[in-house]
Amino acid sequence: MTDQRADVDWRDSGVPVSRQFDDPYYSLDDGVAETRHVFLDGNALPQRFVDGFHVAELGFGTGLNFLVTLAAWRAAGIAGRLRFTSFEAFPLPMADLLKAVQVFDRLPVEVFEETDGRLASHITGDDFELQIIEGDARQMLPKWDDVADAWYLDGFSPAKNPELWGDDLMAAVGQHTTKDGTFATYTAAGFVRRALENAGFDIERIPGFGRKRHMTRGALR
Repeated sequence: MTDQRADVDWRDSGVPVSRQFDDPYYSLDDGVAETRHVFLDGNALPQRFVDGFHVAELGFGTGLNFLVTLAAWRAAGIAGRLRFTSFEAFPLPMADLLKAVQVFDRLPVEVFEETDGRLASHITGDDFELQIIEGDARQMLPKWDDVADAWYLDGFSPAKNPELWGDDLMAAVGQHTTKDGTFATYTAAGFVRRALENAGFDIERIPGFGRKRHMTRGALR
């Protein structure tokens, strides 16, 4: 666990920007559209959803990726429960998290509003199970005793937060992925692609979202 907390500034548009990493939490253009393009489409979701499908994520941030994924799960009418695990070293205070996501329409924000004012490490509902593992992912992921069907690699920019994109951590991602599991990320940085390829993924570079020319996705060999 960690007692570190995120420190943010706010753009006039309402987008939070990390002071630690000088990087916005999501696209300045449209955070929901970015999540759908990069992480859902990048992992061929919701087409792959089945009861118990497990998404894991590096970088919980505002929780936007989880909310968009849960909304897609519900829209697809999947019977059963979505599992979602996220690793976060600098959790946002609940007030900041809610301020960041309440600007978006038709997201299940009540999942967070119904908490006691702080983000719990384990939140469950009728159709989802959310686990947030606080701490440095380089230490926490290797000790994790589970695997994911799809990974969202959503740390801050590799240029500003290289620790979340290193060879050892990407290798741990590969080791904690199911057979035929996938990943997607907004970055196309060469050293990230090489680390993921060495981790056992077949890599594909595809068009990115908005101003980003390319992004990366892959499937475990």
